[in-house]
Amino acid sequence: MNSHEKHKYHWPRIGKRPRPKLHQDDITIVDAKMAKKAVVATALGNAMEWFDFGIYSYLAVVIGKVFFPSLSGSVQLIYTFATFSIAFIVRPFGGLFFGRLGDRWGRKKVLTITLLMMAISTLCIGLIPSYASIGVTASVLLLVARLVQGFSTGGEYSGAMTFIAESTPDKRRGFLSSGLEVGTLIGYIAGSGLVTLLTYILGSEQMVAWGWRIPFFVAAPIGLVGLYLRRHLEETPAFEAMEKAKDENKPKVPLRELFSKHWKVMLICTVLVFFFNVVDYMVLSYMPSHLTAVLGYGEAEGLLLILIVMFIMIPIVLAMGHFSDRFGNKRIMQIGLAGLLVLSLPAFLWIGSGKLGLVFLGLLILAVFLTCFEGTMPSVLPALFFTDVRYGLLAITYNISASLFGGTTPLVMAWLINLTKNNLVPAYFLIATSIIGLVVVTLWFTETSGKALRGSPPAVAEKQEIKELLEEPEEALWWHEEHVMIQESESEKR
Repeated sequence: MNSHEKHKYHWPRIGKRPRPKLHQDDITIVDAKMAKKAVVATALGNAMEWFDFGIYSYLAVVIGKVFFPSLSGSVQLIYTFATFSIAFIVRPFGGLFFGRLGDRWGRKKVLTITLLMMAISTLCIGLIPSYASIGVTASVLLLVARLVQGFSTGGEYSGAMTFIAESTPDKRRGFLSSGLEVGTLIGYIAGSGLVTLLTYILGSEQMVAWGWRIPFFVAAPIGLVGLYLRRHLEETPAFEAMEKAKDENKPKVPLRELFSKHWKVMLICTVLVFFFNVVDYMVLSYMPSHLTAVLGYGEAEGLLLILIVMFIMIPIVLAMGHFSDRFGNKRIMQIGLAGLLVLSLPAFLWIGSGKLGLVFLGLLILAVFLTCFEGTMPSVLPALFFTDVRYGLLAITYNISASLFGGTTPLVMAWLINLTKNNLVPAYFLIATSIIGLVVVTLWFTETSGKALRGSPPAVAEKQEIKELLEEPEEALWWHEEHVMIQESESEKR
């Protein structure tokens, strides 16, 4: 079976819980070219999203001067990050809206819509007049544009993870899905690189006057390229197979009932997203402003350090994705959490030392442990949910957690440092986060590397793999017992 063919999965009868049946036609043989195309198209769209977040983060000090000129330095930064964080309030609503649509209409259609919305809203930020021109209206328009970005992002990243996970063979899901985070880094690198170059060429005064607008204008054509590629993708084999097998007479499950059936896995997902986002936004979004506004490094110097670190991260992310396929994603996540638990405090001490070599070393340590999550999460999170609810529940859970813990990280760090006057607060925050993550991953997370996605038969890269799967259907359909329990629960309620 290739990625274009659809087959109805042979679900076993409920009640007696017989040995799960797996037929050769149920197994998807993934077209390698289609899988790579899916990764590139999805990662490019993700790069555009994080290009926007990157330029906003790296321009935080400048944006504060443009839209909040009456405030002092540290308070100005807090207001700027508050506008950054406010977009995360609407992300869960975007996740709910686009996630449910993605499970009904398909992954491809919804990802096309979200990318278009992001491109338009990003362009609009570059067109907003300054506070000096139209007063508080400028700040309000910035807020509106950020809210539109947040709403569309609610369906973007979770949909991108779902699309790639459903378009790749099980044994290479970790490596190929890590390409999504490579897109994230490329977006950040492009954004930070452009800001660094403009800051060096134009200087601080010209950046405040008009130079800050250029990166937002550049984002629009990136979005159009991503939009073109996504429109020419095919729907994922897992979604097509689900549509083929779907019973049109089966009543739609209310959202409340979905939550009641899947609350345990949603809780685990919430914690995974929590520590992933806290570390991600701490290193990639907050640190540039921390280096400049808190520690007093030059703007161009701080941006350049982060830029170099992100370049180094790209091959490490891919390596972590590969290692997760080989050694298990659970083990890679544990290594990342344990490393942050032990080395976060030394890393921030070195970052605050004022010595360039130690500053770079501290940043690099945090970044390397971050890659343990960037290389695994795009394949881990979609595998938590069954195919028929994957996009919707992942989008809702991911965005609630990201809104509460991830996007607020820069704001919380700026506020806590201003309150306590202690520059090591971010290190203590990372240590506490790592303890929570390590407990949950160790005790409650089930290894998913190399296994079929929940609710889907196996996906392989070569025909030779099919024979082995047919000999061990219980292992191939490892999620069968869990699925039977959910169906029995549904039957009892009816």
